[in-house]
Amino acid sequence: MSTKTFLVTGGSGFVGRALIGRLLASADCHVVAPLRRAETAMDPRMHAVQWSGLGRGQDLSEAMQGVDCVIHTAARVHIMNEVDADPLAAFRLANVQGTLDLARQAAAAGVRRFIFVSSIKVNGEGTAPGHVYTADDLPAPVDPYGISKHEAEQALLSLAAGTGMDVVIIRPVLVYGPSVKANFLSMMRWLYRGVPLPFGAVDNRRSLLALDNLIDLVLTCAEHPAAANQVFLASDGEDVSTTQLLRRLGTALGRPARLLPVSVGFMSGVARLLGREALSQRLFGSLQVDISKNRQLLNWVPPVALDRALNLTAQHFLDTRQK
Repeated sequence: MSTKTFLVTGGSGFVGRALIGRLLASADCHVVAPLRRAETAMDPRMHAVQWSGLGRGQDLSEAMQGVDCVIHTAARVHIMNEVDADPLAAFRLANVQGTLDLARQAAAAGVRRFIFVSSIKVNGEGTAPGHVYTADDLPAPVDPYGISKHEAEQALLSLAAGTGMDVVIIRPVLVYGPSVKANFLSMMRWLYRGVPLPFGAVDNRRSLLALDNLIDLVLTCAEHPAAANQVFLASDGEDVSTTQLLRRLGTALGRPARLLPVSVGFMSGVARLLGREALSQRLFGSLQVDISKNRQLLNWVPPVALDRALNLTAQHFLDTRQK
């Protein structure tokens, strides 16, 4: 069996590191990883390349030689407390110009396929009750991060049309799994400590995505002919309310959730007064996606069920707390 070579950006990040680990577990895969610190290479089969980062105009043409597929996970990510004077310009420099520079070099080197890990924020910030996002919806990004991801998608599809290099776009919802950070980690800490939480009466619906499921979809898209120049949404295929998620995560942690049935209207009002509307939307609003296109075109279904993925995430949290 011939060896396939993948170039993976964002190799030190949550998604990129796990993706590289999965690729290196396969005997027929070689990985090239542009990293800010090339000495962080995880395996002898991983060729680390010193990289200054997105939007800095670095020439990676030599690293692209012999690469079959680029998987682009690196990005300037959504920032809760933005300090840049012009956030949109900063996001465009990294996520649009940086992505396009990388893709042009890939096309020039003869790379067959370029997979772009985008964001559900290209679709919008939330769905109305009874409605779901689909891959074919008209994009409606709101914040600078979502706008930059949408513009990068459009630039990539135009490049594909002009060069013949396949482009695949994947828009994940919230990704969780072992080593997850940010709000998901905070939830586990609250539950582990037995903190009473005022989320016992939240009747929203949120799509989530296990890290293992995202990686499986990415690798499917790397090989499947029908993925070429398509957009896919990514989720576990099972939607839960914030209340249900906390209860099931508490079970996975062995710490039953202590949830108080506080009015969502009251909590939303407090969040508005405190200027935390974005957090309120994530806790109380709905965001659901339809992944039927994945099944129809790729015959792909999420291989890891929600509860199994929550158990793996919780077990890693418990194991690392004891070290």
